[in-house]
Amino acid sequence: MVDELERSADDPEVMEFLGGAHATIARFASMLADEGVTRGLIGPREVPRLWSRHLLNSAAVASFLPPSGTVVDIGSGAGLPGVVLAALRPDLDVVLVEPMERRTVWLRHVVESLGLPRVEVVRGRAEDLVGRWGADVVTARAVAPLDRLVPWTLPLLRTGGVLLAMKGDRAVEEVAAAQAVIASHGGGDVQVISAPSIPGCGTTVVRVRRVGPIPSAPRRAKRR
Repeated sequence: MVDELERSADDPEVMEFLGGAHATIARFASMLADEGVTRGLIGPREVPRLWSRHLLNSAAVASFLPPSGTVVDIGSGAGLPGVVLAALRPDLDVVLVEPMERRTVWLRHVVESLGLPRVEVVRGRAEDLVGRWGADVVTARAVAPLDRLVPWTLPLLRTGGVLLAMKGDRAVEEVAAAQAVIASHGGGDVQVISAPSIPGCGTTVVRVRRVGPIPSAPRRAKRR
């Protein structure tokens, strides 16, 4: 495996993998390494591994996005993966959902600075925005375990839409623990997939398709 510290904006493999979105994502990387640190959105120790652990990791999800439609990224935080996906797929409508005001201020600043016209920033919690969209995809990175994430996200999807949850080594265990919750909230066709990227920079994605109706009074999972 390639050491993640070796990856940078001028790495030829990075440039090839990101294609036409490289310049935009490189600008985003510069913003994260500067303002993102001073605003407390990422820790200074993350800067040396910003590309491999965060940006390329997020970019790997793009291969699972549909040809057209709306992507809702919940708990967007610093803009991962939502901003990266918007840069890679400017043909999609992307909504960045974030409950904290200081983070939504940052996200609007990033969207304006990078010139991403089809990106909307919404302040709020996913569970309070049910009915606002019939999204084709909902993405989530480091938001919550699946048993809590599913009740927040599946109601935002149209029937046939998918949740793409970026997970780590315990993805299979999380799926097993959340089976009953997934089924009771209209989910099915659950897959644990390795998302492709350049060597050493991929991620694991849990894909859950909404295949049935949502309960009329969904259980509101308590946030911790």
